[in-house]
Amino acid sequence: MSPLSALGVFCGLFLPLSLSEYNTHNCIPRKSVLYQDNMKLFREEGICNYSTMLVREDLGLLLLGAREAVYALDINDISIKKSWVYWRVTKEKQMECTYKGKHAEIECRNYIRTLHKVGDGRMYVCGTNAFSPTCDYMTYSEGQLRLEEAQEEGKGKCPFDPFQRYSSIMVGNDLYSATSINFLGSEPVVLRSSSSALRTEFKSSWLNEPNFVYMDLVPESNNNPEGDDDKVYLFFSENAMEYDFYNKLMVSRVARVCKGDMGGQRTLQRKWTSFLKARLDCSLPESSLPSIVQDVFLLKNDDWGKSVFYAVFTPQSSLSDMSAVCAYSVSAIGDVFNKGKFKTPVTVETSHVKWVMYSGEVPTPRPGACINNAARALGMERSLDLPDKTLQFIRDRPLMDEAVRPLTGGPLLVKKGAMFTRLVVDNVLALDGERYAVMFIGTENGYVQKAVNYAGEMIIIEEIQLYQTPEAIRTLRLSSSTGQLYAGSDFGAVQMPLSDCGRYELCLDCVLGRDPYCGWDLSTGICSAVASSSSDTDCEARELHLSPWEQHQAAVPSCLQPGSGTLALLRATAAC
Repeated sequence: MSPLSALGVFCGLFLPLSLSEYNTHNCIPRKSVLYQDNMKLFREEGICNYSTMLVREDLGLLLLGAREAVYALDINDISIKKSWVYWRVTKEKQMECTYKGKHAEIECRNYIRTLHKVGDGRMYVCGTNAFSPTCDYMTYSEGQLRLEEAQEEGKGKCPFDPFQRYSSIMVGNDLYSATSINFLGSEPVVLRSSSSALRTEFKSSWLNEPNFVYMDLVPESNNNPEGDDDKVYLFFSENAMEYDFYNKLMVSRVARVCKGDMGGQRTLQRKWTSFLKARLDCSLPESSLPSIVQDVFLLKNDDWGKSVFYAVFTPQSSLSDMSAVCAYSVSAIGDVFNKGKFKTPVTVETSHVKWVMYSGEVPTPRPGACINNAARALGMERSLDLPDKTLQFIRDRPLMDEAVRPLTGGPLLVKKGAMFTRLVVDNVLALDGERYAVMFIGTENGYVQKAVNYAGEMIIIEEIQLYQTPEAIRTLRLSSSTGQLYAGSDFGAVQMPLSDCGRYELCLDCVLGRDPYCGWDLSTGICSAVASSSSDTDCEARELHLSPWEQHQAAVPSCLQPGSGTLALLRATAAC
């Protein structure tokens, strides 16, 4: 290694200490891995839009939904197709769709948009079906994937438009969905399809031309001293109603509903009594307009209050080329909904409506709250028992005054270049005994950025090119048990390992890569996965008594002789 190269390594070791702000707001990947021919890829000629995935570790399968097809792929090697079903539109449906002005070969096909596991092990699948959404159940047994052909109406469960953003989640046997329920896409709804079906009001104050992004369940009834209910959280963007702006201004939102909500008795009959929403704050540098949420992932914790939502944001102006990741704790979101002020509409001159902070008396029970111990003490066991005063308040004022702030005060990561599209997060136990949230972020040009935060410093460990030609990543899923990441695009689905420690040939490379999945194994002399490395590594880590920060700033301990410390590493680096 030349003296200049050695200096580069030396500087790379200490730059995070002096330029952490720079690293947070303009991260450069430490390693760039170009497309490799041995990448495990699945695609079929004539089929496109591989954008819906369901990981079934219990079956050893990745279920992949595409245009007019669902595939059962080997979870360890998705290039192996185990079974498949085709679900094509009829000629009559296609003609009917065409007569309504849609493109016969693009829009008037059946795009699989919903794939969920239900309680009995079957799968629930929905497709756009030429702008006539339809759902069915699907089974996998004896190596065969089969549709039960018990088709049912999919309106409200699946979008009409194959290219419209939407989200859904299965809770037990109840489907929660956020989509539009009409052909034109002009009637957005958050719907629960069950024996006690509920939906949102058709009011712009509830949903104003939204783009739905993500839904997930947080089991907040677990060990809850207030006797609270589980909640479903929804992330989306919509036209703001609270700002005076010369044009339509988009903002990002988080909303929630209570799992046990049954609607109101008179007011809000068969409507959510618990629907609340708040603005999500994630400020991008060099942009004065609010950033727009594109994808979200819930990193769950056994203590649900410590669970964290990670979200990808992009600018709404084409003048900026920065994307960001912000993180939000479930407890912080709960504080805004449970303790925050509400916004209320007031009429000003020329009949213009302005939204301001509500300063009047808030009814009891608190509007939008789930049925908890406080409500039960007042004799209210169900949402049907809530007084009209509480329900009328929330019907007219579903928006909170305060925005939800990021966990770290600002973005975890900001990066210029190709826009971020999707993300997933893995909780990794590293060699130092600490757990780290490792983010895998898909981009619009077909790369995955692998990033981790060490003591407030953001590191992009590597970027990996998944597709030979630029392809926007439309979906990401990970399987911690198999150690694999799955990405879908219009072109096909790709599988990559969560880490390839073999890319680091030298001990020093293994150290400076700072990949929490990897460690240098003394017994074999190779950089290997921590889970499979020898006990020498763990033993030596304990002997050195290095803090987690020292271990990641300086070296994985097995590169050093016990007691030699960071200085020896620096001398060895310079000597190279």
